[in-house]
Amino acid sequence: MTRNMGMPDRMIRTVMVVVLAALVLTGQITGTWAIVASIAAAVFLATSLVSFCPLYRLVGMNTCSRA
Repeated sequence: MTRNMGMPDRMIRTVMVVVLAALVLTGQITGTWAIVASIAAAVFLATSLVSFCPLYRLVGMNTCSRA
């Protein structure tokens, strides 16, 4: 698995994880939308931790300067 995410992408995704988690935990988002937000946050966190996004690979995108 080759890295295809640069540091700016990883930081943006991490900030989105924090925002989504805060919205769900404070009750601003509830019900089905809370589940969707939680799943999205989990995916963003996982992809930012491993620096690989399968969607980027499908569309041929690479924002990593090392690749």
